[in-house]
Amino acid sequence: MSDVAFNVLPIFALILIGWLLVRTGYLREDLGEGLGEFVFRVAVPVLLFRTIAEANFSGESPLRIWVAYFAGVAFTWTVAHLAATLGFGRDRRIGVLAGVSSAFANTIFIGLPLVSRIVGNDGVVALSVLISVHLPVMMIAGTVLMERAERKEHTREPQSFAALLFGIGRSLVRNPLVIGLLAGALFHTGGVPLSGPVKVVIDQLAALAAPAALVSIGMALNKYKVGGNAGIALAMTALKLLVLPGSVYVACRLLGLSPEWTAAMVLTSSVPTGVNAWLLANHFGVGHALASSTITMTTALGVFTVSFWAWLLG
Repeated sequence: MSDVAFNVLPIFALILIGWLLVRTGYLREDLGEGLGEFVFRVAVPVLLFRTIAEANFSGESPLRIWVAYFAGVAFTWTVAHLAATLGFGRDRRIGVLAGVSSAFANTIFIGLPLVSRIVGNDGVVALSVLISVHLPVMMIAGTVLMERAERKEHTREPQSFAALLFGIGRSLVRNPLVIGLLAGALFHTGGVPLSGPVKVVIDQLAALAAPAALVSIGMALNKYKVGGNAGIALAMTALKLLVLPGSVYVACRLLGLSPEWTAAMVLTSSVPTGVNAWLLANHFGVGHALASSTITMTTALGVFTVSFWAWLLG
């Protein structure tokens, strides 16, 4: 457990430091937004580029990573949707948002630093493979299901499926993470080595990704409050921190993933809910309190559950 504490506690300590910097008024909240923008647009794309460009996949199939992870996502999302609509009596739109809140892990700002620290480079390679499809799959699924829910609830005039996919596709091709992954794939397949001053600069920028990401997510936590949806948010928190990593672990074992890749997938699925849940709620104008409460609760309780999964995988 001392090794687990040594690896997990610094992750959440940096998040706490970021939160305290804003909470005490030492730094302005908008500085956290700027730091988060730097992480998302510069540091993490460079880290993903370097990881894929220098990756050694050791004969593992990326398809098995995707199947294992998204099998867990599909199971957890379904349970969350049923819990929200049947257990808590909410409408279909809240059901979709409950699914997103319980299954959308913060892969970039918390997952990458955690996997890098505990699993190492092999884990970062596996996580980079997941990240290459994670955002598109989750955003398309969430948006399509929300559009379908709105159509059934008659709450808004839905847009056509073609227009929906076009809007998502346009956002993805301009996404810095996608650009970093594609550039890394080109270098990898072309056998272009990273060396000299270019390598030094890339390494320095990539090294900023983890600490800057953790501090920035802490600085952003001040705007995510626990609202009047504490009951349903607590249920989604349990699904996110326990059921999702548990189901991903079972899927990884059934598919025979290596210990390193299994650890990367389970640890990634165990991290708190990503801010994309709140962004989706904001886009569709529903469930802000649920998304906000789940983000806050999973971050507060994540230090304990992530430690448990790290211990189990150790």
